[in-house]
Amino acid sequence: MTEPFNPLAMSSLASSMITKILEAEPTLLDNVPRFTGAGIYAIYYVGDFPAYSALVLGDSSENVGPIYVGKAVPSGGRRGVEVSSGAGSTVLCTRIRQHAVSLRTVENLRIDDFLVRWLVVDDIWIPLGESALIRRYKPLWNALIDGFGNHDPGSGRLQGIRSRWDTLHPGRPFAAKYPPRTETASEISQEAKEYLRSRLA
Repeated sequence: MTEPFNPLAMSSLASSMITKILEAEPTLLDNVPRFTGAGIYAIYYVGDFPAYSALVLGDSSENVGPIYVGKAVPSGGRRGVEVSSGAGSTVLCTRIRQHAVSLRTVENLRIDDFLVRWLVVDDIWIPLGESALIRRYKPLWNALIDGFGNHDPGSGRLQGIRSRWDTLHPGRPFAAKYPPRTETASEISQEAKEYLRSRLA
């Protein structure tokens, strides 16, 4: 028996957000204009870093997908209390621009090789949109190489070891504060190649 289509089902709402963000024209990550609102975003890589050779934005971009997906919620949204509306804030724009600043410091990546799509979303739907994009594309920097979205921990808040992302892409000043990992950049790079090969096969 065929189940009737429910446009308000979570799966339908998630699919509609994916469709909508894919309609947006990719923008150079280093040239994102100021805009207001909270929401979700997808970052694409189009450069020649050897481990990422399978990622090419073009006619097959819907299948290849982004290298990273993220969200920006209004103040208080992560705690679920005293949530201010994201409509008048620049939280999404600011978050995307923070990534651009981060990538400019990296030794083996070029900021000009990154594009971004974003979608301003009503606050309540932001987590659903992010999780839907991650489930659909399983982006490399979300699923395998963690640490891209990390911030400088600040004085007295240092815990753990250097992230896999900062091991593979050295250059961010705060990453040097962490002790190095036992695994090497070469090992992480090989894992990335194998992951992309299996995911895009």
